[in-house]
Amino acid sequence: MGRAGKRATVERSKHKNYRAVGNNFMNGAELAKEYEYWNAAGVLIVHAAIAFADAVSIKFGGVKSQSENHYEAIQLLNELVADSEKKKSAINQLQRIIDHKTSVSYSGELYDIKDIEQLWKHCIRFKEWTDSMLE
Repeated sequence: MGRAGKRATVERSKHKNYRAVGNNFMNGAELAKEYEYWNAAGVLIVHAAIAFADAVSIKFGGVKSQSENHYEAIQLLNELVADSEKKKSAINQLQRIIDHKTSVSYSGELYDIKDIEQLWKHCIRFKEWTDSMLE
């Protein structure tokens, strides 16, 4: 990938706030799932994953992506976090979540329980990695 996208400098201690926001979105997604608001749950899952990615980028680099292109959050994690099999797997989970951002939010496509269970599984796996990075 070419040059870095738009980035914001963020005080490293703020990673805790971004993690809390991610957890808040996850809790909201859980409620939306209970009420079978599948697309709402999907949007919240996507935003939770992005918040968790931002938390790691902030902790490790004091920066977060400000790009409209959420794939740049992946590029940032790749730059800031040492390579490992766990990182590669986590990035794969994040990629799969971000792949759904437009379709779950803007396309008029109706998500169902199977779609959300899949997204949820990816997010839980990504969150487990970010939790290990943020401890």
